[in-house]
Amino acid sequence: MPFLPPPPDNAPRAIIFDIGRVIIRVDISRWSGTLGPAGKSHLQILRELEADPRWADWQEGRMNPHDWHAHVCEKFQLPLDFEQFCAAWNSVLDPVTILPDHLFERLATKCRLALLSNTDPIHVAHIEAAFPFVRHFPARVYSCRIGSTKPSPVIFHHTLRELDALPEEAMFIDDIHEHAMAAAAIGMAGFHFTSAEDLLAEFSRLGLA
Repeated sequence: MPFLPPPPDNAPRAIIFDIGRVIIRVDISRWSGTLGPAGKSHLQILRELEADPRWADWQEGRMNPHDWHAHVCEKFQLPLDFEQFCAAWNSVLDPVTILPDHLFERLATKCRLALLSNTDPIHVAHIEAAFPFVRHFPARVYSCRIGSTKPSPVIFHHTLRELDALPEEAMFIDDIHEHAMAAAAIGMAGFHFTSAEDLLAEFSRLGLA
């Protein structure tokens, strides 16, 4: 069952979406040959970045894009200028979305919508400029702007305040089980996203799609 706890009987007043692997496909294989030294796979690059002492600073807004560019280029000995680095960094975000734009257009007539993502300033700038679906989300909460990342309750409560919603009025959708559980722990309906089909089926059951 994708809902944590069991599914609600009534439609939520507010719906909060994660972005990566829920709305936008993420393909880190596109980093191979650009953001790492020869011989390192894209998974090795990702593991090394996530284990880096500055990763949390980058995700929580305590490090600016130019400093991150310099840090990663020094770490992996990359001959990339800032623009080349940003292009490589953003290349993992597939322009063809998982969920259709018309879904958000319909949901916006029935619910308050928010985006909630652990992400960085380079990806935020690209998402805001390149993906039209963001226009349907008046509340857009990015970890690098809030100074907190999921699964901390801090960022969930911030998002609820942005929506003027109580936890029990909200549904949160994330592809990471731990994050859906964290939302459920503070009283939201947490939905563990595994496929667009399952999510659309739940929206249909709730009379939202």
